[in-house]
Amino acid sequence: MKQIVLDIETKRGFDEVGGRENFKDLGVSLVGIYRYDTEDYVSYEEKDLVQLGLLLSSAERIIGFNIRRFDFPVLQPYFKDLKLEKLPMLDLLEEVEHRVGHRVSLESVSQATLGIGKSGKGTDAIIYYRNGEIEKLKKYCLDDVRLTKEIFEFGKRWSKIYFLSRDRMGKIEVPVDWRDPDPPSNLSLF
Repeated sequence: MKQIVLDIETKRGFDEVGGRENFKDLGVSLVGIYRYDTEDYVSYEEKDLVQLGLLLSSAERIIGFNIRRFDFPVLQPYFKDLKLEKLPMLDLLEEVEHRVGHRVSLESVSQATLGIGKSGKGTDAIIYYRNGEIEKLKKYCLDDVRLTKEIFEFGKRWSKIYFLSRDRMGKIEVPVDWRDPDPPSNLSLF
């Protein structure tokens, strides 16, 4: 099955581009993925995004945390002929939000479901990029990809995941149904 887990990092924060509606101005510093077909973690710098586009266009499903409302809108300016919103995707945050009525963080889901947290904050990635610390940036991004993959696999196996309650004193269960997708149809993505 050609599934991909994806996470992106940006060059700038929303405070630097005039607000949350200016996704195209954030710029991509790095994209991290996990490929189920090759069992590899791979990172793509901005100069490598054409290769990533070819891979995304052939994926049976792209899995991420907030990819519909963040990763894909930030990535879209790099792909003039590929409509990312038409790609088959599973947005873990969207699934949780649909079931519980509010958004939760990757940190909260990771802590509650896996017992481990993120290796840093999104602002760390911007600093790594600006300082030219590309190996640190890759590690941070691929750590988030790994967490997202493990949360997905936990949910697929147990039909549930968890997030921390607002007071962080307990875990709240969220039922999920993350079966493998049906074979792709012949939709035009370009």
